[in-house]
Amino acid sequence: MLGQKIKVLKIVLRTYSKKFADNFYVTTPIFYVNGAPHIGHLYSAVLADAISRYQRLLCPENSGITRLSTGTDEHGTKIERAASASKAPVIDYCTKISHLFAEVFREASVKHCDFIRTTEQRHEKAVHDFWNTLFERDTIYLNQYNGWYCVADETFITNNQLRLDEQSGVRYSLESGHPVEWTEEENYMFRLSKFQADILYWLQQGNRVRPVKFEKILMDMLNEPLLDISISRPINRVSWALPVPNDPTHTIYVWFDALVNYLTSVGYPDGKYTDFWPPNVQVIGKDILKFHGVYWPAFLIAAGMEPPRQLYVHSHWTVDGQKMSKSKNNVIDPTIAAKTYTMEGLRYFLLREGTAHSDANYCSVKAMRILNAELADTLGNLLSRVCSKALNPRQVYPRLHTAQLREILKTNNGRQLRDVLQQFEAKCTQHFNDGNFYMGADLIMSTLHAANRFLEFSRPWELKLKISDLDIDKRVSLPMPQCDENCLKLETIIAMTMDTLRVCGIALQPLVPSLSTLLLDKLRVPYDQRKWRNLNHHFVQVAEGALEPSLEVCLNRTHLILFRRLTPKEDDHVEPELAKMKEPEKCKKSKRKTKNVVS
Repeated sequence: MLGQKIKVLKIVLRTYSKKFADNFYVTTPIFYVNGAPHIGHLYSAVLADAISRYQRLLCPENSGITRLSTGTDEHGTKIERAASASKAPVIDYCTKISHLFAEVFREASVKHCDFIRTTEQRHEKAVHDFWNTLFERDTIYLNQYNGWYCVADETFITNNQLRLDEQSGVRYSLESGHPVEWTEEENYMFRLSKFQADILYWLQQGNRVRPVKFEKILMDMLNEPLLDISISRPINRVSWALPVPNDPTHTIYVWFDALVNYLTSVGYPDGKYTDFWPPNVQVIGKDILKFHGVYWPAFLIAAGMEPPRQLYVHSHWTVDGQKMSKSKNNVIDPTIAAKTYTMEGLRYFLLREGTAHSDANYCSVKAMRILNAELADTLGNLLSRVCSKALNPRQVYPRLHTAQLREILKTNNGRQLRDVLQQFEAKCTQHFNDGNFYMGADLIMSTLHAANRFLEFSRPWELKLKISDLDIDKRVSLPMPQCDENCLKLETIIAMTMDTLRVCGIALQPLVPSLSTLLLDKLRVPYDQRKWRNLNHHFVQVAEGALEPSLEVCLNRTHLILFRRLTPKEDDHVEPELAKMKEPEKCKKSKRKTKNVVS
């Protein structure tokens, strides 16, 4: 009775931080090196990278202390078997595959602060310290253990997680479909059952798991009583793993080892790790929700540490509607895909099409259609048109002229562009705060479509025909009131379009950092004006008198192809389908044909 009262009192007194410190810590899962990286791995990494880049834009004063960690998980029987199949020493095999992940992330502009490997000495030190802390707190004990073990998943499975094949008599994991075997052995156990109330309390603080769908799945897991779990393996069964401190006959369970990487990356056990603890967002795939949503917070609470502030869980990628697997020979290698789409294009496609709440589908035809329609046509051609020497011979980002601006905003197309831009910052912030980058990309593209329509219906080329070369020369030598009305109106139309391009370029930075840099550099946007707060600095505020018109700026004269239009290669298996492919109707609004070349 007294024990129950003490337990209730602990729950009542327990608090978790709701105040965000200046530092911001984002993590990816560390990736298992039993195979080369595929688009599912890359999606996790670019998703976490987009979150951290957005945070730097949102809070630029904190840009030096927004931290992203990623890395590779290199222990376990599957790794040992993969190395054996490759006829390579295990550590050499791990190093080779780890470098493949690091190179793919580098090419994809994943701006991590740390790439950790679980075979590093600093990580072994952290794991042993964490283990000893739990042992000293009496949450680890040695006991006989028996149960169904899945070698492929490297985890024990309960009876209600099994499926029995009546014909063969073999049992399989319901979740992964891999076979299991009955195992009886002595293991070190973690008192998971002791922390069920604590995990529930953490989860009930709100916004701990997103999307909400996965929070409900986790709550369903916690509706069943939690059993203590095995966190070691006999060394004669799993030898490629970290040893249990002070017991050479056991090795540490690979998931216990792997989860501690988030602590290792911020310097644990050095006390300075608390500068970044707890993590603000931990990006994970839905298949590892149990490990991060049950085991991980329990381990941390047992050690006297705070659990993560949020788990951002994403779904998987299928390929042409089928599960991606080696047996189907449909695993998409990012390096190979990037040869067709570019790595920046592949990054955009993954964030544009990936939806956290449900599986996304990778389709070569769709990827090429989206990249051509959105990056090459909608974005690239719009920039090309307003920067062309035919329309903009002085090669400037012109000044807005207030009188002409207010007249233009009285037209239907002017009002439509104004309305879209007025709502842009609030909507985009909401989408990015929620981690819904695909919705942010959709908003950006719809805004660019509005700008394309505005430019098309404003017919600036007709204004340009009314302006003589002498009038253009006067724009340099004469005060503004003496300039031709057509010239001032043309410059205002170009400036309004460039304002929209600039705002969209700022918002695109978390999604396509290299491409957005090219765009903003072309427009000569100063680095201190590329922050999230600058999304509201545009012609609408000038028209309302909230901002003074910016001074005219000379464009970057570097010849630029923002995103080269993609064409299928001769040996590309999607060529027959692409040959039949028609441009989306929304990209055919303009009758004027332009090349995606910016002078």
